[in-house]
Amino acid sequence: MSDNLPFFIIFTDLDATLLNKSTYGWKEALPAINLSKRLSVPVIFASSKTRAEISLLGSRMSISDPFISENGGGIFFQDRSFPGIPEDAVFDNGLWKLSLGKPYSLITKTLHEIRDDLGISIKGFSEMNIEEISSLTGLDQESSRLAALREYDEPFVIEEKKHIEKDELIKAAEKRGLSISAGGRFYHLHGKNDKGRAMTVLMSLYRKINKNACSIALGDSPNDFPMLKIADYPVLIRSENDYSYLKGEIQSLTITGSSGPKAWNKAVLNILENSIFWKTDYKT
Repeated sequence: MSDNLPFFIIFTDLDATLLNKSTYGWKEALPAINLSKRLSVPVIFASSKTRAEISLLGSRMSISDPFISENGGGIFFQDRSFPGIPEDAVFDNGLWKLSLGKPYSLITKTLHEIRDDLGISIKGFSEMNIEEISSLTGLDQESSRLAALREYDEPFVIEEKKHIEKDELIKAAEKRGLSISAGGRFYHLHGKNDKGRAMTVLMSLYRKINKNACSIALGDSPNDFPMLKIADYPVLIRSENDYSYLKGEIQSLTITGSSGPKAWNKAVLNILENSIFWKTDYKT
């Protein structure tokens, strides 16, 4: 293989991107997933989901690559055999963990302060029972239990009808050294971490393995935009919201015609099949 061939790394959001928004299935993405495995292309989950949720999903999909949890709060490595795990990563419950975010106890405490400061009814996951989380997400009760095992990020909803500008929330969080981002279903309060920062850390590690490491990033929501803005191949998965303005900010952005895993599959196959990597490696 030529030293100049790209070494692709896929960074992907999960809900409404690789996973169907309603069923959480990924069957329609299997051709691209299987091709990625055949070509030894890492598939990095980058999600607002917890370590527990992503670990289970990775096991079900037979994907053991590193992953990014809770909007870039943590990077997890399946085992020490991954070259170049940072020295400040710690072994925690079977995984090597590199923390980029703030502790969950601080996040929840600050959300209560923001709620009192703005005088609105905000409810976070830490205040919901499993049944409430299940009702809001469409997850079964066991999956909802895993979704509640948070370490860096608090999803929340605004319960009352009172109108509040997103900028007010952002300013209240920034005043306290934290950030707010919008996912597909919830607002998220977290530290200054985001998926783009975590992606940058992982790409620097992969470039130590192969200088030609090349990033593909796929997502559907604003909390994915930091990834898309720095990716070599950014892909915005179409959703019910209109984010077409992003094309003006990211010139190389591809916006899919369909949504969910079907769109994910087509986009990934298109990139891999049209690359030198595909032509020289897969067809031999």
